[in-house]
Amino acid sequence: MTDTVQTTLFFLAIGEFSVGILGNAFIGLVNCMDWVKKRKIASVDLILTSLAISRICLLCVILLDCFMLVLYPDVYATGKQMRIIDFFWTLTNHLSIWFATCLSMYYFFKIANFFHPLFLWMKWRIDRVISWILLGCVVLSVFINLPATENLNADFRRCVKAKRKTNLTWSCRVNKAQYASTKLFLNLVTLLPFSVCLMSFFLLILSLRRHIRRMQLSATGCRDSSTEAHVRALKAVISFLLLFIAYYLSFLIATSSYFIPETELAVIFGEFIALMYPSSHSFILILGNNKLRRASLKVLWTVMSILKGRKFQQHKQI
Repeated sequence: MTDTVQTTLFFLAIGEFSVGILGNAFIGLVNCMDWVKKRKIASVDLILTSLAISRICLLCVILLDCFMLVLYPDVYATGKQMRIIDFFWTLTNHLSIWFATCLSMYYFFKIANFFHPLFLWMKWRIDRVISWILLGCVVLSVFINLPATENLNADFRRCVKAKRKTNLTWSCRVNKAQYASTKLFLNLVTLLPFSVCLMSFFLLILSLRRHIRRMQLSATGCRDSSTEAHVRALKAVISFLLLFIAYYLSFLIATSSYFIPETELAVIFGEFIALMYPSSHSFILILGNNKLRRASLKVLWTVMSILKGRKFQQHKQI
């Protein structure tokens, strides 16, 4: 029964992986083509492209970990290969979260209306420094993850098979404390960008509330371009926050599953839930971006036209 559930979750994970690759590759491809065409790239497109690339890498790492666990479970007993996967999974995970936070911050500074000197200073300079902020996120993620992953004991992955190898029981008990502390640290680090994103969300709500109040006082209504921009930004941020919470819980399940029975099933279930975040959020970003939405509708219309043409030719031949 357990093997059947594992296989089912594995194939569902492959489906989620395919959808996520399709959505994120579309974002990256559209923005890169626009970059080549115009010889420059907008700040929001740079953030979206960086986010898409990080999520493509994250999806590949998660699926690779799931693939090796199902088809090559003995690899988990070697330690060295899985340490590499641990590093890239945690690195791409942190990059994805930081880049999504940068997107939330960018929306906040470009759309919100405050008159604090520090806010105005950042609002005027956000386009100039966004590339440096993204580069700083990469350096910070590598700086945090590299030494933390190196501290993971190479023998810990053998604990996955400890229930079958009793002579490894003592080794597992010794290594579990180190593994738990390292994973706890890496998970707590992600709360920092989450807090920044949450702060941006509440400040956007405050800015929208003040804007609507000014519009009502001026008797011009409460729906204008600024209001629409606030609403679109809030939808993008709240979708990220909700999906991140689900992803964070699944990530905790996957990384702490070595302490509970049926380890392989718990890992695959956690990774199955984890794949939903980078897969589904990409389509939310496409629908919330005018350029990406128009490009997606154009592609959809082209595909439908091709299918209708083939169907007409088949009917004509009959």
